Amino acid sequence: MTSAYLLALRSPRPPRPKAALLIYLPGGDGTGQLFYRQLAGLEQVFDIRCLEIPANDLTGWEQLVAQVVALVQIELRQGERPAVYLCGESFGGCLALKVIQHSPELFDRLILVNSASAFNRDSWLYWLSLLAYPVPDPLYRAFWLGFLPILAALQRIEAKDRRTLLNAVQMMTQKTSIWRMSLLREFQLSNAQLRQINQPTLIVASERDCILDSVREAHRLSRLLPQAQIHILPESGHACLLEADVNLHQILAAVNFLPQPASQSVS
Repeated sequence: MTSAYLLALRSPRPPRPKAALLIYLPGGDGTGQLFYRQLAGLEQVFDIRCLEIPANDLTGWEQLVAQVVALVQIELRQGERPAVYLCGESFGGCLALKVIQHSPELFDRLILVNSASAFNRDSWLYWLSLLAYPVPDPLYRAFWLGFLPILAALQRIEAKDRRTLLNAVQMMTQKTSIWRMSLLREFQLSNAQLRQINQPTLIVASERDCILDSVREAHRLSRLLPQAQIHILPESGHACLLEADVNLHQILAAVNFLPQPASQSVS
């Protein structure tokens, strides 16, 4: 299936062309806008780009990977970077694995947050997705309202951030939502392909993820990725990067995963 829509890399903060580059690939909403809680710390170290996938996009894995690679290549032609980080959350974790496996020479480090690569292994959502079909729009919107407590640990997310999350997922058309779940069902990288990803990798996994067994998947990936380490969030849900107490910059600092200090002083 193809799509006429084009992906884009957006700068949520003023560009810092001499800083290490961090490319964020979003979850199933595809907006790239739910990364905002993490910007304050990360912007001290990185020049940040967030991938935006249009709400009506029906692009397959091969085209998604090709477009992301092309966008990153455009960024890198603008000047030399001290390091390039690829960060994928949920759906974006699958995309990140495919992108880095396709073009490993572009990236220095990989971050996976509750990677949806676990979707087609023992996930109840996998079986539910097989039954997905279009319904009247009010029912679709009501579904997301009821699904929100499963998607996120709402008690750990501030009220305004809950509204932002709900708005983001409801922006997807039903057709797009069903399509992206089908992509997750089809996602596959062999063990041999995963073992070829040699970049240092940080796998962040939520202990209380009600959608995926993210901790189990983190351990599986860590056995296959040659330079992987795991950071467990014991109280977090699937949409952990919106939680008030989760700070990705602090996590990267704690596990010594930030760029070299010289890159932190550039502007």
